[in-house]
Amino acid sequence: MNKIIRRIVTVLPAVLLEFLWLYVLFAWLAPWAPLIDLILSVLAVLFVLYLITKREESTYKVLWLLVILTFPLAGALLYLIFGNKRTTRPLKRKLRAAGPLPAAQDDTDSLYEAFAADNRRLSQTFRWVQEKTGLPLHENREADYFPLGDDMFPVMLEELEKAERFVFVEYFIIENGHMWDSMVEILARKAAAGVDVRVLYDDLGSISTYSKKTAQELRKKGIQCEAFNPLVIIKGTLNCRDHRKMLIIDGRVAFSGGVNLADEYINGVVKFGHWKDIGFRLTGEAVQNFTRMFAEFWNAFTQTRIPDEYLQAPVSAQSEDKKDGYVLSYYDSPLREDAVSNELYIELLSQAQSYAWFYTPYLMPGDALMEAFARAAGRGVDVRIIMPGVPDKKVVYRMSRSFYRELLTAGVKIYEYEPGFVHAKGCVVDGVAGTVGTVNLDYRSLFLHFENNALFYRASLLGDLRADYERTLEKCRERTLENIGTGFGKWILDGVLRIFAPLC
Repeated sequence: MNKIIRRIVTVLPAVLLEFLWLYVLFAWLAPWAPLIDLILSVLAVLFVLYLITKREESTYKVLWLLVILTFPLAGALLYLIFGNKRTTRPLKRKLRAAGPLPAAQDDTDSLYEAFAADNRRLSQTFRWVQEKTGLPLHENREADYFPLGDDMFPVMLEELEKAERFVFVEYFIIENGHMWDSMVEILARKAAAGVDVRVLYDDLGSISTYSKKTAQELRKKGIQCEAFNPLVIIKGTLNCRDHRKMLIIDGRVAFSGGVNLADEYINGVVKFGHWKDIGFRLTGEAVQNFTRMFAEFWNAFTQTRIPDEYLQAPVSAQSEDKKDGYVLSYYDSPLREDAVSNELYIELLSQAQSYAWFYTPYLMPGDALMEAFARAAGRGVDVRIIMPGVPDKKVVYRMSRSFYRELLTAGVKIYEYEPGFVHAKGCVVDGVAGTVGTVNLDYRSLFLHFENNALFYRASLLGDLRADYERTLEKCRERTLENIGTGFGKWILDGVLRIFAPLC
C-alpha cells in the first residue's frame, strides 16, 4: 500500500498541472482556445508518432499513447520524466565517470567451442548474453541450490565467518531483524579485524525498512554503507531501482537468488503464509562476474573505489577436473538498448523441446514474451508457471491474474502455491538450461530495474531446481479456464488491468 501511495503522490503534480492548464485555458484564454487546442493536438500527434517509431515494448507504448492522447500536457510531462529512456542519463553518466573496470579475462573461445559441439543453438544464446552484458561464460565448478531462504541463511553465516579480505553486500531490501542483525554481528567483527566490508542497498526498496540513521550505525561499526539512487526529489531515474541481490565473500563464493535480507524471506516472521523462495551459492572463478557487477555499481554510485586486485580470481583449492557444466552470471540494465532477460526467456522458450518450467511472483509479461509462451505451448512443450497462492500486493496479484486466460487458452499450465507467497524467480528448460536470479516476469523487472541473473547449462543445480519444482507442484492448485471465472465484466476488467500492468 505504501508503494502505491508513493506512486500516486509522484503522478499527482502532473495531473494537477493538467487541470490547472484546463482552468487557465477556459478562464483566461477562452478567445484563443480553438487555436491553442489545435496547436496542442498537432504537438500530441507528433509526440505520438515519435513514440510509435521508438524501439519499445508494444504494451508500454499503448499505455503511454492512451495517457498522452487523454491528457496531452500531463501525459507528455509524465512520459518525459518517467517513461523516456533519456531520463536514465544521470545514472549512465555516473557509470561512465567511474571509468571502466580492468578488462575481464576473456578466454571463452575454447569454452564456446566445446559448448557448441554439444549444443550449437544454446551456445549462440549464451554468447549473445555475454556480448550484450560484457560478462563472460565460466566453467561451473560448484553451485549449490537452496529451495528456501531458510536453508540458504545458515550457509551464508558460515561463509561470512570465513571472510578474510572483503565482503560485498548488495540487496534491494534490508530490514533489521534476526536475519540482518545476525549478519551485522559477523560483519562488524570482520570489519574490526581488517576485512573490507561494503553494503549497498536500494533507497526506494528499503524506504520503509532501512534509513540513513541505521546506515550510519553500520558506518560506526567500520562497515561502509551506501544507498543506491537516493530518493531525494522526484526525478526521472525514480523507476530505475537496484533490484539485485548478491553477497560476495573474498571473490571465492557468491550467494544470490530471490532472497532479500529480511525475516520473512527465511520464514522468521509470517506475513503472507509460507514464504517460498530460492537461491544458490556459487564458488570458483565464476564468482568473478559477481565481484565485477558489485564493483561497477559501487565505483559509480559511491565516493570510494573497489581496489582492482579484488577483481582477480583468488587461487582456488578446487580441482580443475571438477567440472559441472557452464554458468554465465550477468545483470540487466535499463540503460541498455536490449532487455537481456526478456530476450533470453524468449530464446529459451523458442528452443524448448520437452518442457519449460518457471517460478515468478508476478506475471505481467510484454507481448513478445507472451507470444513466446503461447508458441512453445502450442507446439507441445510442457510450459508451466508457478505463482503465489497468497498475494503480497493484491492489486498487482489481480493484474497478474488478468494474463491467465490468454496463457491458459494457449496451453500454458498455471499453478498457485496454496501455503503462501512464492517469491522465487527462476526457470528450467529441458533439464539442460535454466536461470536463478532476481528477475520477475513483469515489466518492471524485465525493462526498468537493474537485476542480476545466473544462466546455467548442464549443471547439476538444474536437476535440483527441477526436483524442487516438482515438490512445490504438490502444494499447488492448478488454475484452469473453468476455475478462473468468466463473464463480460471480468473481461473488461482484465483488459483495463492489462493496459496499466507496465506501471506496477
